[in-house]
Amino acid sequence: MSIEVAVILFLAGVFLVVKGGDLFVEAASWIAKASGIPSFIVGATIVSLATTLPEMIVSVIAALQGKTEMAIGNAVGSVIANTGLILAVAMVFMTIAIQRKDYIKHCVLLITAAAVLFLFSLSGALSFIGSLILIGIFLISMVLNVRNAMQQEDTERIQTTRKEIIRRIVMFLFGALGIVAGSQLLVNSGSALAAFFGVPERIVAVTMIAIGTSLPELVTTVTAIIKKESSLSIGNLIGANILDLTLILPICSFVSGQALPVSAQSLALDMPACLLITIVALLPLLMKEKGSKIQGLSLILSYSLYLFFVL
Repeated sequence: MSIEVAVILFLAGVFLVVKGGDLFVEAASWIAKASGIPSFIVGATIVSLATTLPEMIVSVIAALQGKTEMAIGNAVGSVIANTGLILAVAMVFMTIAIQRKDYIKHCVLLITAAAVLFLFSLSGALSFIGSLILIGIFLISMVLNVRNAMQQEDTERIQTTRKEIIRRIVMFLFGALGIVAGSQLLVNSGSALAAFFGVPERIVAVTMIAIGTSLPELVTTVTAIIKKESSLSIGNLIGANILDLTLILPICSFVSGQALPVSAQSLALDMPACLLITIVALLPLLMKEKGSKIQGLSLILSYSLYLFFVL
């Protein structure tokens, strides 16, 4: 595969993943509500899980193909990009003010997940116990999401027609197909690009693929900046990061049928960077109950330094 073909396939994969994810989330949300599932359940669980599908499918396909460095790099790299790039941009361009009580539980869960992933991978593989703890953190976050959503009034009702049902099912299927096909293209073209440049697949995963699969979060953040809704951006990014760490890697470990191997480079750089950037982003936010341009610029600098050491 030539470099030109690999780049074209990579960009096609990003497009299919992002567009497929958009169609899938919209259709899945509509179908769930039309089926009588309360809106708060849909928003707190189905939508949040669906938005993580691009990262999940890419990592699972990579794990099934034995490309564990790519599987781990995509999940961990997405968290680093979400925090050190996307959240940082939100802090630079938005006035972010939060109430500590609304965010502290999820922030603690995210920091704990990053620490558990690092500590339980020090042996050179994500242990079975580590995977179980991460799944436990995921379940706790889902319970918290549902509890929070139940406090909001559920007034949405959907009128359905046969034509609309068929249209939404077609959207759902095409969305799912787009995510799977795009993910396959990302994994294959990512491997080809890594081989062409003579770098480990992990480097392509934590940079190009991680940023590519994080585009839905970037779009959400840009929308939040335009609408001046900082809570939309912060809540979405924290939730996405929790799912990336607590759901994707344990699933990859389970589908591979063994403890997920972790490279020395990931242990020395990627996982510590994930933990440190998460702490740098969340602790000041919780302590001051607001973000600042200086904090945003500090996160961008941290992310730039990480990329410098990676590349």
